[in-house]
Amino acid sequence: MQPFLMSMFYFWICYILVTLVGILHTVFNIYVLKMKPMDENGMGEAYENTKPWHPLYNIILFSIFVWLYINGLENPTLTDALITGGIWTLICIVFDLFAWVIVKHPWSLSFKEFYADYQPWITLIYIAIFAGPIAGYFFVTA
Repeated sequence: MQPFLMSMFYFWICYILVTLVGILHTVFNIYVLKMKPMDENGMGEAYENTKPWHPLYNIILFSIFVWLYINGLENPTLTDALITGGIWTLICIVFDLFAWVIVKHPWSLSFKEFYADYQPWITLIYIAIFAGPIAGYFFVTA
């Protein structure tokens, strides 16, 4: 049970950090690059221009955090990395549905906006989250 709790600790820290990086990138675009913020018509130019960067944030940060997690395991295996990647990806898919679609807030999106209009970025993000543990495993064992 201890490895699972540590896995969840690193997962949630990373998830929150990735979200903050995305928000800060949008704020940077608004205030420094003078891009348009969200309005009644959509999320705005500042957010839209961050989308291609989202998979990059995820692969880098999830690889680092899984490296920290796997590095703490006594005998890490590729199976551990694959299971971790699967669990982390599944949690993200379910949590994203609630956090960004079902629960309404100023940044929430419709199902179509999140899962169709956000293509290919959302798919690349989930692939990055799944691949992060595998990359982290190979860094630990290299």
